[in-house]
Amino acid sequence: MKTNEFLSLLKTHPNKSLLFEYKNGHLVAANYHITEIKNITVDSIDCGAGTDFWKETIIQLWESPEEKGKRDYMSANKALDILNKVDAIKPMEKEVEVKFEYSNPDFHTAQLFVHGYEVRADQMIMKLGVERTDCKAKETCGIPAEISVEDDNACTPGGGCC
Repeated sequence: MKTNEFLSLLKTHPNKSLLFEYKNGHLVAANYHITEIKNITVDSIDCGAGTDFWKETIIQLWESPEEKGKRDYMSANKALDILNKVDAIKPMEKEVEVKFEYSNPDFHTAQLFVHGYEVRADQMIMKLGVERTDCKAKETCGIPAEISVEDDNACTPGGGCC
């Protein structure tokens, strides 16, 4: 999902509670805060010597220990107000992927992709998830396009790629 698409959703559903499902059936607790918005620039080179460049928006979510047990979630409008305030100080890239950075004691810190969203009567639930790492130089390295996760020898030192 692009940053501008997320902002548009917030505008479209201002009075809905904004919830984040960080993995199937698990929600970021209602005591979350938006603690940081990052304009990220990635300038990379892959194992096949291919270069790439892109930008992302990372929105960090943090659960406040002082508000543990809170039941009311942040409204989409409040989130939009926060993001608009940030945008006025340091403009966000709007045409780039938006990700959400999150962790809790039972879930490692991760930058989560938006896999979709669900709108209910009084809620908007952002469905987040991880993406697997991948070799971007499969053709250059002679790796078949489809590799099973169990194939440990596909991209190893001395294997023609990594």
